[in-house]
Amino acid sequence: MEKLHNYDISFSSLKLGNHSFNMSIEQSFFDLFDFDQEFYNPAIEVNVLLIKHSSFLELEINISGTVILRCDISDKDYEQTINNKIKTLVKFGEEYDDSNEEILIIPVGSHSVNISQLIFECVILSIPMKHVHPRYLQGYEDEYTDLLKKYGLPNTDEDL
Repeated sequence: MEKLHNYDISFSSLKLGNHSFNMSIEQSFFDLFDFDQEFYNPAIEVNVLLIKHSSFLELEINISGTVILRCDISDKDYEQTINNKIKTLVKFGEEYDDSNEEILIIPVGSHSVNISQLIFECVILSIPMKHVHPRYLQGYEDEYTDLLKKYGLPNTDEDL
């Protein structure tokens, strides 16, 4: 995909040491992936630290922002804050290989690395498995929590 090239980081002209990159991602970023997402209206800041060594690169990707999720209890939308960090080593080899989640191998002679998949995974891994509006975790009760109590379904933070 041509638009994923917007997430290439060119490292060949960088000096050895630390380099920071910042970007914002929204819905258009996620539209580039074939993914049936469970959230919408993402507003996410991405901070990338690239540490260039003589024979490899280190990437640290930090994301923070918000997404809108649908509550599993009330079926109403709420804003969820997300934060996550992933670290990856980038090494050089004969061909591209991303089968190891901690090491990315790119072909020898490459001048840039595409971080779109890393950003995508960082965001997806930050979405909670259970979507519970924060008010329920603070003891809020309504007709939905009454049903949860009646049928013995989880309704506390420890149960979720």
